[in-house]
Amino acid sequence: MISGKRIAVIIPAFNEEGSLPHVLADIPDFVDEIIVANNGSTDNTIEIAKKAGVTVVNEDEKGYGAACLKAIEEIKNKNFDIVVFLDGDYSDYPEEMNFVVDPIIKDDCDLVIGSRMIGAREDGAMLPQAIFGNWLAPFLINVLWKYKFTDLGPFRAIKYSSLLKLNMQDRNFGWTVEMQIKAAKQKMKTTEVPVSYRKRIGKSKVTGTLKGSVKASAKILYLIFISVFKD
Repeated sequence: MISGKRIAVIIPAFNEEGSLPHVLADIPDFVDEIIVANNGSTDNTIEIAKKAGVTVVNEDEKGYGAACLKAIEEIKNKNFDIVVFLDGDYSDYPEEMNFVVDPIIKDDCDLVIGSRMIGAREDGAMLPQAIFGNWLAPFLINVLWKYKFTDLGPFRAIKYSSLLKLNMQDRNFGWTVEMQIKAAKQKMKTTEVPVSYRKRIGKSKVTGTLKGSVKASAKILYLIFISVFKD
Protein backbone atom coordinates (compact mmCIF):
# COMPACT_ATOMS: atom_id res chain seq x y z
CA MET A 1 0.00 0.00 0.00
CA ILE A 2 1.21 3.51 -0.81
CA SER A 3 -0.52 6.72 0.28
CA GLY A 4 -3.46 4.64 1.45
CA LYS A 5 -3.98 3.08 -1.99
CA ARG A 6 -4.25 -0.69 -2.41
CA ILE A 7 -2.34 -1.80 -5.50
CA ALA A 8 -2.55 -5.02 -7.50
CA VAL A 9 -0.05 -6.02 -10.18
CA ILE A 10 -1.16 -8.25 -13.06
CA ILE A 11 1.49 -10.17 -15.02
CA PRO A 12 0.32 -12.17 -18.06
CA ALA A 13 2.84 -14.97 -18.55
CA PHE A 14 3.48 -17.63 -21.16
CA ASN A 15 6.66 -19.69 -20.73
CA GLU A 16 8.55 -17.06 -18.74
CA GLU A 17 10.51 -19.33 -16.40
CA GLY A 18 13.78 -17.58 -17.24
CA SER A 19 12.54 -14.06 -16.63
CA LEU A 20 9.73 -14.27 -14.09
CA PRO A 21 11.97 -14.65 -10.99
CA HIS A 22 13.71 -11.38 -11.89
CA VAL A 23 10.40 -9.59 -12.47
CA LEU A 24 8.92 -10.73 -9.17
CA ALA A 25 12.10 -9.88 -7.22
CA ASP A 26 12.10 -6.29 -8.49
CA ILE A 27 8.46 -5.42 -7.76
CA PRO A 28 8.32 -2.77 -4.99
CA ASP A 29 7.17 -3.64 -1.50
CA PHE A 30 4.25 -1.20 -1.65
CA VAL A 31 2.34 -3.63 -3.92
CA ASP A 32 -0.42 -5.45 -2.03
CA GLU A 33 -0.97 -8.42 -4.36
CA ILE A 34 0.74 -9.84 -7.44
CA ILE A 35 -1.31 -11.95 -9.83
CA VAL A 36 0.48 -14.06 -12.43
CA ALA A 37 -1.97 -14.96 -15.19
CA ASN A 38 -0.53 -18.17 -16.59
CA ASN A 39 -1.48 -18.39 -20.25
CA GLY A 40 -0.94 -22.08 -20.98
CA SER A 41 2.74 -22.27 -20.10
CA THR A 42 4.51 -25.58 -20.72
CA ASP A 43 7.62 -24.74 -18.67
CA ASN A 44 8.03 -24.04 -14.95
CA THR A 45 6.29 -20.65 -14.93
CA ILE A 46 3.52 -21.82 -12.57
CA GLU A 47 5.92 -23.48 -10.15
CA ILE A 48 8.13 -20.38 -10.00
CA ALA A 49 5.17 -18.10 -9.32
CA LYS A 50 3.79 -20.36 -6.60
CA LYS A 51 7.19 -20.68 -4.96
CA ALA A 52 7.40 -16.88 -4.86
CA GLY A 53 4.11 -16.81 -2.97
CA VAL A 54 2.12 -14.81 -5.50
CA THR A 55 -1.41 -15.47 -6.69
CA VAL A 56 -1.64 -17.67 -9.81
CA VAL A 57 -4.63 -17.90 -12.14
CA ASN A 58 -4.76 -20.07 -15.24
CA GLU A 59 -6.19 -19.09 -18.61
CA ASP A 60 -5.71 -21.79 -21.24
CA GLU A 61 -7.08 -19.67 -24.08
CA LYS A 62 -3.98 -18.19 -25.66
CA GLY A 63 -4.05 -14.40 -25.74
CA TYR A 64 -2.64 -11.46 -23.82
CA GLY A 65 -6.08 -9.97 -23.28
CA ALA A 66 -7.57 -13.28 -22.21
CA ALA A 67 -4.91 -13.64 -19.52
CA CYS A 68 -5.46 -10.08 -18.30
CA LEU A 69 -9.23 -10.56 -18.12
CA LYS A 70 -8.77 -13.74 -16.09
CA ALA A 71 -6.62 -11.87 -13.59
CA ILE A 72 -9.15 -9.05 -13.38
CA GLU A 73 -11.77 -11.62 -12.37
CA GLU A 74 -9.46 -12.71 -9.56
CA ILE A 75 -9.20 -9.24 -8.02
CA LYS A 76 -12.92 -8.58 -8.12
CA ASN A 77 -14.27 -7.59 -4.69
CA LYS A 78 -10.77 -7.24 -3.20
CA ASN A 79 -11.05 -3.45 -2.86
CA PHE A 80 -8.04 -2.46 -4.92
CA ASP A 81 -7.60 1.17 -5.89
CA ILE A 82 -4.98 0.81 -8.61
CA VAL A 83 -4.12 -1.97 -11.04
CA VAL A 84 -0.69 -2.15 -12.66
CA PHE A 85 -0.06 -4.24 -15.77
CA LEU A 86 3.46 -5.52 -16.27
CA ASP A 87 4.96 -8.00 -18.73
CA GLY A 88 6.69 -11.11 -17.46
CA ASP A 89 9.69 -11.00 -19.82
CA TYR A 90 11.81 -8.57 -17.75
CA SER A 91 11.96 -5.99 -20.52
CA ASP A 92 10.37 -3.42 -18.23
CA TYR A 93 11.89 -2.24 -14.96
CA PRO A 94 9.44 -3.16 -12.16
CA GLU A 95 11.36 -0.96 -9.73
CA GLU A 96 10.12 2.06 -11.73
CA MET A 97 6.54 1.26 -10.74
CA ASN A 98 6.31 4.33 -8.50
CA PHE A 99 6.70 6.53 -11.62
CA VAL A 100 3.67 4.82 -13.16
CA VAL A 101 1.38 4.98 -10.13
CA ASP A 102 2.36 8.45 -8.84
CA PRO A 103 0.20 10.44 -11.33
CA ILE A 104 -2.86 8.50 -10.15
CA ILE A 105 -2.09 9.16 -6.51
CA LYS A 106 -0.89 12.76 -6.82
CA ASP A 107 -2.80 14.10 -9.84
CA ASP A 108 -5.93 11.91 -9.82
CA CYS A 109 -5.19 10.50 -13.29
CA ASP A 110 -7.30 7.59 -14.49
CA LEU A 111 -4.72 5.93 -16.73
CA VAL A 112 -0.93 6.22 -16.88
CA ILE A 113 1.10 4.73 -19.73
CA GLY A 114 4.75 3.91 -19.19
CA SER A 115 6.23 5.13 -22.46
CA ARG A 116 9.31 3.42 -23.82
CA MET A 117 9.46 5.93 -26.65
CA ILE A 118 10.25 8.86 -24.36
CA GLY A 119 12.19 6.79 -21.83
CA ALA A 120 15.65 5.20 -21.83
CA ARG A 121 15.48 2.37 -24.34
CA GLU A 122 18.31 -0.11 -24.72
CA ASP A 123 19.61 -0.53 -28.27
CA GLY A 124 17.80 -3.42 -29.94
CA ALA A 125 15.18 -3.75 -27.20
CA MET A 126 12.40 -2.94 -29.69
CA LEU A 127 12.48 -4.31 -33.21
CA PRO A 128 11.78 -1.91 -36.12
CA GLN A 129 8.25 -3.25 -36.65
CA ALA A 130 7.46 -2.68 -32.98
CA ILE A 131 8.80 0.87 -33.09
CA PHE A 132 6.72 1.66 -36.16
CA GLY A 133 3.54 0.12 -34.74
CA ASN A 134 4.00 1.96 -31.48
CA TRP A 135 4.28 5.21 -33.43
CA LEU A 136 1.41 4.63 -35.87
CA ALA A 137 -1.33 3.62 -33.43
CA PRO A 138 -0.83 6.58 -31.03
CA PHE A 139 -0.64 8.90 -34.04
CA LEU A 140 -4.05 7.67 -35.23
CA ILE A 141 -5.54 7.98 -31.74
CA ASN A 142 -4.33 11.57 -31.62
CA VAL A 143 -5.84 12.34 -35.03
CA LEU A 144 -9.17 10.68 -34.30
CA TRP A 145 -9.77 11.52 -30.62
CA LYS A 146 -7.25 14.29 -29.85
CA TYR A 147 -5.54 12.30 -27.13
CA LYS A 148 -1.78 12.31 -27.23
CA PHE A 149 0.05 9.07 -26.58
CA THR A 150 3.53 8.09 -27.73
CA ASP A 151 3.38 4.37 -26.99
CA LEU A 152 1.18 1.32 -26.47
CA GLY A 153 3.54 0.13 -23.75
CA PRO A 154 2.34 -2.77 -21.59
CA PHE A 155 3.72 -1.21 -18.38
CA ARG A 156 0.77 0.89 -17.22
CA ALA A 157 -1.39 1.74 -14.23
CA ILE A 158 -5.09 2.47 -14.04
CA LYS A 159 -7.62 3.21 -11.33
CA TYR A 160 -9.58 0.05 -10.69
CA SER A 161 -12.84 2.00 -10.92
CA SER A 162 -11.79 3.39 -14.31
CA LEU A 163 -10.78 -0.06 -15.53
CA LEU A 164 -14.28 -1.31 -14.82
CA LYS A 165 -15.79 1.60 -16.77
CA LEU A 166 -13.76 0.64 -19.84
CA ASN A 167 -15.45 -2.78 -20.03
CA MET A 168 -12.40 -4.35 -21.65
CA GLN A 169 -13.16 -7.05 -24.21
CA ASP A 170 -10.14 -7.81 -26.40
CA ARG A 171 -8.63 -11.22 -25.76
CA ASN A 172 -5.40 -11.05 -27.71
CA PHE A 173 -3.22 -8.49 -29.51
CA GLY A 174 -5.49 -5.46 -29.13
CA TRP A 175 -5.60 -5.22 -25.35
CA THR A 176 -3.35 -2.18 -24.88
CA VAL A 177 -4.76 -0.12 -27.74
CA GLU A 178 -8.35 -0.93 -26.72
CA MET A 179 -7.65 0.47 -23.27
CA GLN A 180 -6.23 3.70 -24.66
CA ILE A 181 -8.98 4.18 -27.24
CA LYS A 182 -11.73 3.65 -24.68
CA ALA A 183 -10.03 5.98 -22.20
CA ALA A 184 -9.87 8.66 -24.90
CA LYS A 185 -13.48 8.17 -25.95
CA GLN A 186 -14.65 8.39 -22.33
CA LYS A 187 -12.57 11.55 -21.79
CA MET A 188 -10.61 10.05 -18.94
CA LYS A 189 -7.65 11.87 -17.47
CA THR A 190 -4.55 10.21 -18.90
CA THR A 191 -0.84 10.86 -18.98
CA GLU A 192 2.44 9.20 -19.87
CA VAL A 193 5.68 8.84 -17.95
CA PRO A 194 9.05 7.80 -19.36
CA VAL A 195 10.11 4.27 -18.43
CA SER A 196 13.25 2.33 -19.17
CA TYR A 197 13.21 -0.66 -21.49
CA ARG A 198 15.73 -3.43 -22.13
CA LYS A 199 16.06 -6.52 -24.29
CA ARG A 200 13.65 -9.11 -23.03
CA ILE A 201 14.70 -12.52 -21.73
CA GLY A 202 13.66 -15.04 -24.38
CA LYS A 203 11.95 -14.42 -27.71
CA SER A 204 8.90 -12.21 -28.14
CA LYS A 205 5.72 -14.15 -28.90
CA VAL A 206 4.41 -11.23 -30.96
CA THR A 207 7.00 -8.95 -32.57
CA GLY A 208 9.64 -11.67 -32.52
CA THR A 209 8.06 -13.33 -35.56
CA LEU A 210 6.77 -11.99 -38.85
CA LYS A 211 3.45 -13.79 -38.38
CA GLY A 212 3.00 -12.38 -34.90
CA SER A 213 3.86 -8.87 -36.05
CA VAL A 214 1.37 -8.99 -38.92
CA LYS A 215 -1.42 -10.34 -36.71
CA ALA A 216 -0.81 -7.76 -34.01
CA SER A 217 -0.65 -4.87 -36.48
CA ALA A 218 -3.83 -5.96 -38.24
CA LYS A 219 -5.73 -6.32 -34.96
CA ILE A 220 -4.58 -2.95 -33.66
CA LEU A 221 -5.54 -1.12 -36.85
CA TYR A 222 -8.88 -2.95 -36.94
CA LEU A 223 -9.71 -1.86 -33.38
CA ILE A 224 -8.80 1.74 -34.11
CA PHE A 225 -10.97 2.04 -37.19
CA ILE A 226 -13.91 0.01 -35.89
CA SER A 227 -13.91 2.25 -32.78
CA VAL A 228 -14.57 5.27 -34.97
CA PHE A 229 -18.06 3.91 -35.69
CA LYS A 230 -18.89 2.74 -32.17
CA ASP A 231 -20.40 4.84 -29.43
